[in-house]
Amino acid sequence: MPIPARKVVAQTGRRLGPRALKTRSRLMEATADLLKEGSVLDVSVVEITRKVGTSPATFYHYFKDVEEVALALAEEAARGMPAILDIIDGQWSGESGLKTARTLVDAFISHWDKHHAVLQLRNMAADQGDRRFARVRRATLGPLLERLAETVKTAQREGRLPDALHPYVTAAALAAILERLSAYHRELERSGARRGDFVETCARILHQTLDGSSER
Repeated sequence: MPIPARKVVAQTGRRLGPRALKTRSRLMEATADLLKEGSVLDVSVVEITRKVGTSPATFYHYFKDVEEVALALAEEAARGMPAILDIIDGQWSGESGLKTARTLVDAFISHWDKHHAVLQLRNMAADQGDRRFARVRRATLGPLLERLAETVKTAQREGRLPDALHPYVTAAALAAILERLSAYHRELERSGARRGDFVETCARILHQTLDGSSER
């Protein structure tokens, strides 16, 4: 289930006006920038407020701690997923299917590039048992898995994929490839591969699986 936009309020529960919302947004942007340089444990409220040009008292008016800002950033990133999900509903057979796969992979990598530090933090916190971040990850990736599973079922009904493939397990495997390559493609590029190589390779893996060309 997609994450709905939360009612934004101060720590006191009071609704925020336009000026206050702008300040809150600036605090989130500053936190996102600092997370690119270190972990959430390394980012302090003082650093965030110094970057914004305000005081720690102002920070605590909007957020309980740095982790709460990170959670808000993860939720914000999650709301950018629907545009990616719509791509999955495209054609998956033949050359048109390969084009759909390329578009999907490119969009997914771009999403990770934009929110890399926050998404890495979300996954790490979720793996360590933080239920808040686990909830955000499930809400973000759940719809992706469901769409991919439905695409597998369609291919099975059309005779392009064998019934032996479990739709949801297949979807999970493809999503794992997408997320892993998107998370680490920059590090792997040091070996000489380019971004385009990751898009093309991952797209062909997805296309061969969902089109069923690897089965024929």
